[in-house]
Amino acid sequence: MGKFLDSIMGKSAPAHQDDYMELDLASYEGTASDEPASMLVKVAQIADIKDTPRVKDEVYNGNVVIVDISRLKLDKIMYERVLKDLREVANDVNGDIIGLGDQQYVIITPMSVKISRERIGGA
Repeated sequence: MGKFLDSIMGKSAPAHQDDYMELDLASYEGTASDEPASMLVKVAQIADIKDTPRVKDEVYNGNVVIVDISRLKLDKIMYERVLKDLREVANDVNGDIIGLGDQQYVIITPMSVKISRERIGGA
C-alpha cells in the first residue's frame, strides 16, 4: 500500500503494468435485493432501423436505454433516420437524449429523468 501511495504522491517511480491487479467484476454484479425496481437501465445495439422498435418500447415503458450505434456510422442516411426516431421518442415521453463517446453511444431517458451535460472530473 505504501508503494502505491508513494507513486501517487510522486515520491517513487511511476507504477508499471505489473503493479496493477485484475479485478473480478463478476463478484460485484448481481441484484442487491428481491424488490422490483421502478426503472431499469437497459443496454441495446442498433445496426438497422428494424432494431429501433424494441429500444423505443423500453423508453416508453419507463426505462433508461444506452444504445450502441457504432454500426450505423457506416450508413449516414440510416444513422440520421435512427437518431431522428430516437429523438422523437425522447420528446414523446418528455425524456432526454444525449450522445457519448464520439457519438458511438446514445443514452435515452424516460419522463422525469434528465441528463446533465456537465462532466464530473477529468480535464
